[in-house]
Amino acid sequence: MSLDADDPRPYKEDLTPEQMLEVIFDYTAKIAGEKKLQNVLVLMANMGREMVVADRCTVWLIDALRGELFTVVAHGVEEIRIPYGSGLVGAAICSGEPIFIDDAYFDERHNSDNDRKTGYRTKAIMTIPFRNNEGEIIGAYQAINKLTNAEVFSKQDLEYLSLAAAYSGKSLESVMLNDEIMETQKEIIFTMGEIGESRSQETGHHVRRVAQYSYFLALGLGLSEREADLLRSASPMHDIGKVAIPDAILHKPDKLTVEEFEHMKTHTLIGYQLMRNSRRELLQAAATIALQHHEKWDGSGYPQGLKGEEIHLYGRITAVADVFDALGSARVYKPAWELERIIRLFDEERGRHFDPRVVDAFMKMLPQMLEVRDREADVSSDHAHNPADFG
Repeated sequence: MSLDADDPRPYKEDLTPEQMLEVIFDYTAKIAGEKKLQNVLVLMANMGREMVVADRCTVWLIDALRGELFTVVAHGVEEIRIPYGSGLVGAAICSGEPIFIDDAYFDERHNSDNDRKTGYRTKAIMTIPFRNNEGEIIGAYQAINKLTNAEVFSKQDLEYLSLAAAYSGKSLESVMLNDEIMETQKEIIFTMGEIGESRSQETGHHVRRVAQYSYFLALGLGLSEREADLLRSASPMHDIGKVAIPDAILHKPDKLTVEEFEHMKTHTLIGYQLMRNSRRELLQAAATIALQHHEKWDGSGYPQGLKGEEIHLYGRITAVADVFDALGSARVYKPAWELERIIRLFDEERGRHFDPRVVDAFMKMLPQMLEVRDREADVSSDHAHNPADFG
C-alpha cells in the first residue's frame, strides 16, 4: 500500500478515548475467553492494528529451539521466519526496547525483500517487545504504516501499543501453557493407545488410521474443526482397556467362547474407569469413546445396550472408523476385505449396527479416508486382531 498524496483512499482518524476504551474492552474480553493459540494471536494482531490505526499489525514469536523469530499472524502475508536478532523486530527483541521509525527504507535494519516480492511499500514501523509474567521477552508487536494524515506513529501510539503488548504478553503465556498441556495430553493419549493396541498385537498404524477416520467422519457430519480435532485426539484410546485382558483371550486366534467373549467385553468398562475421573475435556471424550464404541444403533451392542442417540456421537463415529479399519486390514486369520464388500456391509448395517447419519458421512468422506488408508498402510500384516472386536 502507498501512502503518497495521490493515493485516492481517504485518511483515517486516530481513535477518540471512548473508541479506544471500546476496542480495549472488546478485545480483552475476546482474548480472555479464547483458548486456542492461533485465535489469540489473530485477536492480538487485530487489537493492535485498531488501537494505533495501522494498515498491518504483525505478531512475532521467538522459536528458541531453531534460533528464529517467526510471524504466526501477519496481516496480508504468510508465515515468515528470520534469524533471531535480525531485522527491526530482532533488534527490538534483543534490546528489549521499542523501535519506531518514520520510513523503513532509511533504516539499514529493514529487510525490503518481502516488499519487492509482494509490491507492498513499508514506510512507518513501530515494534514493541512483549513479556511473560516472569518478565521474559517472548515476542513482539510490529505495526506497519500509519493510516492517518500524519503517516507516522506518535508517542501516544507507542503508549497504546505498549499497553496492548503488556496485556497480550501475559495472556499469551497462559494460552501457550494450555496449548502445551493439550499437546502433551494428545501425545500421552496416542502413546497409550498404541500400547493398548500392541497388547492385542495390533499395529500403531491402526491407531493413526482410526484417529484420522474419526476426524473426517466428524467433519462429514458437520462438526466444527475444533470438535473434529478433539475426536481425532481422543479416539486412539478406544481400546486402552485391553491392557487388562489376559493374553490367553487377547491373542487367541480362534473364535472366543461365550465366557471369553464376556471377559473381552469388559475392556470397554476398564478403559472408561481409567479416564472417567479426569476433568480434562480430552480425557473425558476418550473415556466416553472407550465405553461406547461397541454399542450398536439398534441396542444390541455392549456394555450397556444403549440404543440410537443414547449412544454418544463420539462413540457412534469411532465405531464406524474402527470397524472400517478392522475390515480393510489383513490379519493372520483373514485377508483384508475388498472395498466393495466393506461398502456393502455398511449399507446393510445402516440403522442396525451403525448410526445412519454416520454411515452417510462415511460414504461422503470415503475418498479422504482411502487416502489415509494408503498413506498409513501396515508394513506387515502379521498382527492379530481378535474376531470378537468386530462384534
